[in-house]
Amino acid sequence: MDDEDDRRNVRSEAEGAVPENEQAVTSEQDSEKDSDAEREHKPAKGKKAKKQGSFWKELPILIGVALVLALVIKAFAVQAFYIPSGSMENTLQVGDRVLVNKIVYHTRDVKRGDIVVFNGLDSWDPETEVQEPGNPVAKLLRTIGTAFGVAPTEKDYIKRVIGIPGDRVKCCDAKGRVTVNGVPLNEDSYLFTDPVTNERNKPSDDPFEVTVKPGQLWVMGDHRDLSFDSRSHRGDPGGGTIPTNRVIGRAFVIVWPLNRIGTLPIPETYDQRGLNAASAAAPATPIALGLIGAVPITYLRRRLRR
Repeated sequence: MDDEDDRRNVRSEAEGAVPENEQAVTSEQDSEKDSDAEREHKPAKGKKAKKQGSFWKELPILIGVALVLALVIKAFAVQAFYIPSGSMENTLQVGDRVLVNKIVYHTRDVKRGDIVVFNGLDSWDPETEVQEPGNPVAKLLRTIGTAFGVAPTEKDYIKRVIGIPGDRVKCCDAKGRVTVNGVPLNEDSYLFTDPVTNERNKPSDDPFEVTVKPGQLWVMGDHRDLSFDSRSHRGDPGGGTIPTNRVIGRAFVIVWPLNRIGTLPIPETYDQRGLNAASAAAPATPIALGLIGAVPITYLRRRLRR
């Protein structure tokens, strides 16, 4: 029997069998390797908690930096404005948010047809009355809202520029059109049109004639029946015009609501060449008169020296 057992053990070893004591050692080594591999790929709970904690600590800083950057951009470059009234319909609707370019007028003058936002404090009465917040929290939210163009403000207005310095603006010609320097404006593309009756506003029910003084602008809303604009302020010191230095910037795009996103270009009617005749002549006239007066004076001085 002993010889048979010895022969079986020899055969098992020849076939590659592993003794029981070696199998136990190998299993322990494999399990240790698996545990090490799991530890390498599985992050420690402490590290994960630390990362989450650092994120929440950094979040207020990120928000603060974003607010500061937004306020800097608002102060010097682009600002959002909330449209509180229907005075610029159909071009702008109540609740629209527009972006205003505050740099453009540092590189060029205000043009006819521009839609401008300007500060009317101390020169025009508020077009819409906004109730004053009753507690500090509401005041803070109101300040933030107006800064980012999500809340109305009663001191800022938005209108279309019709006349620039030197222009003679008149209403109306035989066809009921507003004229600038004798040139009639075709305003059909932007004047308010009633969506129910499909009737378009008249350019003005109130006749007027004004020559825009240097440093001033004549502005009107696109919803002429509703807009409280230059026509309604002719009794004010500026005769209804607004100072160019009170212009905040040019509204150039609607950004909200999403279904109304679009640009605000200058209408083609303001591309007519005849419009520039008077305004171009106005600054040139003093120069021309000065040259004319200088000729005889120079001639007389030469005669006297002889």
